Amino acid sequence: MAVPLRPISDVEFIVGGVPGDLDHPEGVTWGPDGYAYAGGEAGQIYRIDVEARTYEQIASLEGFVAGLCCDRDANIYACDIGAHKVMRVEAGGGAVQVLSTGTAEVPMVVPNYPCFHPSGDLYVSDSQTAGEFTGRIFRITPSGETVLFSDASRYFTNGMCVDRNGEWLYVVETWLPGVSRIRILDDGSAGERQVVTVLPDHMPDGVQFDEDDVLHITMYTPDRIYRMLPDGHLQLLVDDPTHETISSPTNIVFGGADRRLLLMACLGRWQINGLRVETPGIPLVYPAPIGG
Repeated sequence: MAVPLRPISDVEFIVGGVPGDLDHPEGVTWGPDGYAYAGGEAGQIYRIDVEARTYEQIASLEGFVAGLCCDRDANIYACDIGAHKVMRVEAGGGAVQVLSTGTAEVPMVVPNYPCFHPSGDLYVSDSQTAGEFTGRIFRITPSGETVLFSDASRYFTNGMCVDRNGEWLYVVETWLPGVSRIRILDDGSAGERQVVTVLPDHMPDGVQFDEDDVLHITMYTPDRIYRMLPDGHLQLLVDDPTHETISSPTNIVFGGADRRLLLMACLGRWQINGLRVETPGIPLVYPAPIGG
């Protein structure tokens, strides 16, 4: 097996770590207000101060909260798996409202992860149910309309991110298992799909780019994070054979004032962890709120 670039001891506990702390977070994001945000399996929305190593629950949704992201006002867009909806939580933990349930023809089944495009479009993965290979991606326009973007990356459509130029949507397909990408055309619709990497005997979950165009990929199992270089070469960044620190890592995000703190949600336990890295992540997109 490849030797990890970093020892597991370099991974820091940011918040949580004890049973009863964060409720099995799957999603984590970084807000424009300097806070991290995460979800819990009973519908919790957490706001996290990574410097103080503290957190508070600011809202509660109907069901298991998967991925989430923020707009420029720090409103939170969260995938609620139990409710089969994308919800919006007003900044500061205010009112909660339904943003999307899919389209009239194609309802959302397992909304999993949202990410913004520079156009202001919000792309949302819908994983579907085990064994069906019918995952898909919705696009929610800045006006609030939901359209079906693509069903080409169908093998349990999971974490996603947009490249620095907004040309490609990178999509984790957990049961591929690997990562594909779909070209985003000028009108926001889907172009060609390409498979960019395959990871046999792994279950990938989350993806994010750094400023060197290196794609970071988390593994739900085994407990690892890989780096995919621009030439496609894979490097093992960190590995946790004991399942104690980066326990079933799911979504990741580059946070901190310098975007050099790689935050990871650990679905198998009760914490958000962090790894200090040399190269910052590409800036997240924080558009105007959907619907004005």
